[in-house]
Amino acid sequence: MSSSISLSIDDRWLPKSVLCLRDYNLNMFVHDVIAGITVGLVALPLAMAFSIASGLTPQAGIYCAIVTGFLISLLGGSRTQIGGPTGAFVVVIAGIVTVHGIDGLFMCTVMAGIFLVILGVTGMGTAVKFIPRPVVIGFTNGIAVLIASTQLKDFFGLQMDKVPGEFWLRMKAIVADFSTWSPKATILAVGTVVVMLVCRAISNRIPGAIVAMLGATVGAYLFKLPVETIGTRFGGIPSGLPHLAIPHFRADLIHGLLGPAFTVAMLGAIESLMSAVVSDRMSNDRHNPNVELIGQGVANIVSPMFGGLPATGAIARTATSIRSGAKSPVAGIIHALTLLCILLFAAPLASYIPMAALAGILMVVAYNMGEWREIPQLLKLTKTDISVWLVTFTLTVFADLTVAVEAGMILAALLFIARVASTTTVSQVTDDYVEDGRVHILQDKDIPYYATIFRIHGPFLFGATEKAAVITEKMHQLPPIVIIRLRNMTAIDATGVFAIEEVARQLHATGRTLILCGAREQPAQVMHQAEFEEVVGRENICANVQEALQRAETVFEKIEAKAAAGK
Repeated sequence: MSSSISLSIDDRWLPKSVLCLRDYNLNMFVHDVIAGITVGLVALPLAMAFSIASGLTPQAGIYCAIVTGFLISLLGGSRTQIGGPTGAFVVVIAGIVTVHGIDGLFMCTVMAGIFLVILGVTGMGTAVKFIPRPVVIGFTNGIAVLIASTQLKDFFGLQMDKVPGEFWLRMKAIVADFSTWSPKATILAVGTVVVMLVCRAISNRIPGAIVAMLGATVGAYLFKLPVETIGTRFGGIPSGLPHLAIPHFRADLIHGLLGPAFTVAMLGAIESLMSAVVSDRMSNDRHNPNVELIGQGVANIVSPMFGGLPATGAIARTATSIRSGAKSPVAGIIHALTLLCILLFAAPLASYIPMAALAGILMVVAYNMGEWREIPQLLKLTKTDISVWLVTFTLTVFADLTVAVEAGMILAALLFIARVASTTTVSQVTDDYVEDGRVHILQDKDIPYYATIFRIHGPFLFGATEKAAVITEKMHQLPPIVIIRLRNMTAIDATGVFAIEEVARQLHATGRTLILCGAREQPAQVMHQAEFEEVVGRENICANVQEALQRAETVFEKIEAKAAAGK
C-alpha cells in the first residue's frame, strides 16, 4: 500500500515525457516524427517574425524555438504542448530592450524563469485560474492590436528611420511617412495573408505560414523585386549551433526588471496553461499545471544562455502538432531538432525572405490571437465584466501591459467582492417560501437511469470555474442526458458562463443533451444576456429540477424513437 502511495506522489512531479514512455511504441513514434517535422516547419517563420518584431535578430527567435521547444517538451506537464516564442511577449520584449538593452532582456528572462519554477514547485500552477476571463481577453486584444501596429512599416514597405515605441506616436509616424509606401512590398504582404487564409480554408493540416513564406521568397527572388529582406536588414542568419554564453549579470538592473520579469512570468504562465487546456481538449488528455510551469521556467532560464527570447506554450503550433498526429512530447522534441537541422543546413537561404512576408504572417497571427469572437459575447454580459475588459484593453494599448494587468486584476477583485457580497440575503421563512421550494428539492425525486444530475453550490465566478471539469472528466461513463442544478449557485460572471458553455460543447460533441435548471435571479439574468439559450436550446433551460426531469424523459423518448427508426 505504501509503495503505491509513494509512486502516486512521485508521478505528480514527473514530466509527461517520462510518463508517456511507459506505453510508447513504434506507431506512436512514426506519428510524432511526422507531426514534429510539420510543426518545425511552421515554427520557422513565426520564430523569426516574433524575434524581429521584438527588436532582435531573426536567429534569436530560432535559437529560442530550438532550446525552449526541446526543454518544454522534455520537462513539461503536457503531452502535446509545443513551446517557443509567441506573440504575447513581443510588446513586452521590445519595451525591455528599449529601456534596458539586450543584457536587461536576458536577465529579465532568467528572472521570469525563476518565478515560473517557484510557482510550479509551490503548487501555484492552479492559481492562474484566478485571473478572470475579461482580463485575459482584454490584454490579448490589446497585444494583438500592438503587434499589428508594429508590422505596418514592413507590411507597406515604408521608409522610416525609427518606429516609435508608444502606440500613438507609432501611428502618427506611420501616417506621416505613408507617402513612402512600396506597392511591391504591399502586394507581397497581402499575398502572404491571402495564401495563409486559403490554406486554412482548404485544410488545417496545411502549414499556411511556411507555404506563404516560400511563395513570397521565390516570387521576390525570381522577379527581383526591390523589397527589404532578412539579408539586406540583418546580413542573413549565421549557420551552425547556437553558442552557449552566460548572460552578463548586472545587479543595478534587478530592481527595474522586477516588474517586467513578473509580467513575463505571468504572461508565460497564462498562455502556457491556456495552450495546455486546448491541448487537453484536442488530445483527450489532462496536463499537470505545476510540472508544466517548472518545465516552462527551466526553459526560460536556459534560453538566454543561447541568445534566445522568453518562451511559453504556443496554442497555434500545439494545435498544428496535434492535427498532424502528435501522440507524445517526442513530437515537440523532434520539432526542435527539425529547426536545428534547418539552422545547420539551410540558414543561408533565409537571407532571401522578404520582410513584407514576415509582416503578413504576423498580421494573421495578431488576428488569430486576438480572441475577437469573444468580444460580442462579453458585450452581452454585465457592465462590470465589460468594464474590466475595456480597462484592461485600453491600458494595454495606450499605457503599459504590466499596468493593464494589475489594474484589471484589482478592478476584477473589487467586483468579485461586490458580487459575493450581493449574494448574501436575509429573509423570513414563510409558508409560500416552503411551498415554492418543493419543486426544487431532490429528496422525493426519482432520477432515471438515462440521466444524471450535477449541482453547482455557491458563487460560480473566476477562480472556481475549473471545478466544472468534474462533469466531463469521465465523459464515457455519463448517461445520454446530463442535468446541472443551479438552485444553489448564487452568482455567475463571464468566466463562469464560458466554463458552462465549454461543458455544453463537450457534451454535445459526444451526442449528449445538457439541461440546466433552477437558476436564481442573477445567474439567470447573466446567462440570458449571454444568449445561453442558443448554446443548449431554450427548451433545455428549466425552472426547477422537477421540470428538468420531465424534459429529460421527453428527450430520452425521442432518442429511443430515433434509434428504433434507425433499425
